[in-house]
Amino acid sequence: MSSPTMQPPPALIATLPGNHYVSDAVFAAEQERIFESTWICAVRSSELAAPGKFKKVQVGRESVLLVRGRDGLLRAFLNVCRHRGAQLCTEPEGQVRRNLRCPYHSWTYALDGKLVAAPNIGSLTDETGAGIDRYRYGLIPVALTEWLGYAWVCLSDTPPPFDDVVAETTRTLGDPDTINRYGIGGLDVGHREVYDVAANWKLIVENFMECYHCSSIHPELVGVLPEFAKGVAAQANTGRGAEFGPGVAGFTVDGAAGFDRLPGITDEQDRRYYAITVKPTVFINLVPDHIIFHRMYPMSPSRTIVECDWLYTADVVAAGRDVSHSVELFHRVNQQDFAACERTQPAMSSRAYRNGGVLVPVEHHIAEFHQWVVSRLGA
Repeated sequence: MSSPTMQPPPALIATLPGNHYVSDAVFAAEQERIFESTWICAVRSSELAAPGKFKKVQVGRESVLLVRGRDGLLRAFLNVCRHRGAQLCTEPEGQVRRNLRCPYHSWTYALDGKLVAAPNIGSLTDETGAGIDRYRYGLIPVALTEWLGYAWVCLSDTPPPFDDVVAETTRTLGDPDTINRYGIGGLDVGHREVYDVAANWKLIVENFMECYHCSSIHPELVGVLPEFAKGVAAQANTGRGAEFGPGVAGFTVDGAAGFDRLPGITDEQDRRYYAITVKPTVFINLVPDHIIFHRMYPMSPSRTIVECDWLYTADVVAAGRDVSHSVELFHRVNQQDFAACERTQPAMSSRAYRNGGVLVPVEHHIAEFHQWVVSRLGA
C-alpha cells in the first residue's frame, strides 16, 4: 500500500477577517487579553533617572504611572488615587519634589506608593475600626522589570515569566547572545519620533514583519539592503539578517558611512540588518552603529501611537554628532509604512475584506502572528 502523498502548503493562505481590525468588541478583547496581560514596553529607563521623575503610559485601558523612588528603584503604579479614583498625575511626565499628591482631596503618597498623608488622616479607620494600613490604602503596584534599557510593565495579577519574552527574542536571532552584543541598555537616545497612525496596531505589526512591499514603497531601504527587493523579510531568515549592498558604507539614507560599529558586535554582524518583533507591540532593528526601537500604544481599533527611538553610543550623543543621515533613512521607512497602513485601514470594513485577504508565500510567517492573536482572544 503506497503512502499518502504530502501536499505542499497552498501558495495563498487567509489573513484575519476584516472585523479584527475595526471591531470595538475585538479591540476591547485585545485590551483585556493581550495588552493588559502581557509585558508591555513602557519607557526608556534613563529618562526617569532622578528621584521623583515620573511618566504616565497608557497600557490597555489603564493609565500607568512610572516613578523613580528615593531608593533608586523604578516602580509602576496604577495612576489612580485610592480615595475617590481621581487620576493622580494628569501631566504626561514631570518631577515631584517629595511625594505624589492627588489634586482632588490631597491624599498624598510616597514614591514607593505608601499613603503618607490625607486630611484628618488620624481619624480615618478601616472597616474593622482599626487605623488604616498605609500600604493597603497606598497606590496599586504594577509588575515592572527592566531589559535592554527599557522598563516593561504587566498589569496581570500573575504576570507570565519575562524570561519567555527574552527567549522568544533570542530565538529570532538564532544565537541567544546576539542581542546582548549590541549593548542596547547602555546606549543613549539620539533622536525620537512620535507617529500618530490612523491604522489598527495589527496592520502595523504585519507590515513590519514582511518585505513583500519593500520594492514598491521603500526605495531608500532597498538601496541599502538590495536583497529586500526580492520580497523576503529579514525576520523570515532566522539568525541571518540582511546584508548591506556592495558599495554601501553605512545604514544611512544615502548609504554613506555612519559611526564606528558598536563595541560588542562581531564581524559576522557587521554590515547586516536584523529585525525583531517582540509581541505584542515592540519592533527592534539592529544595525552595526545604532539601534532603532519602536514601541506601539494602541488607542482604538483605528488609531495607534508609535514612539521610535534611535539609540547611539554615549560618545556620539554627548558630542552632539550629526545623526540625521541615519535617522532620515528609517524615518522615511516609517512614514512610507504608516501611509501604507493608513491606506489599508478603511478597506478593513469593506465587504470585500469580510473574509480577509491572502498571504503569499513570502508572508506566510505572518500567519504565526495571527494564530497568536486568535489564541490570546480565545483564552
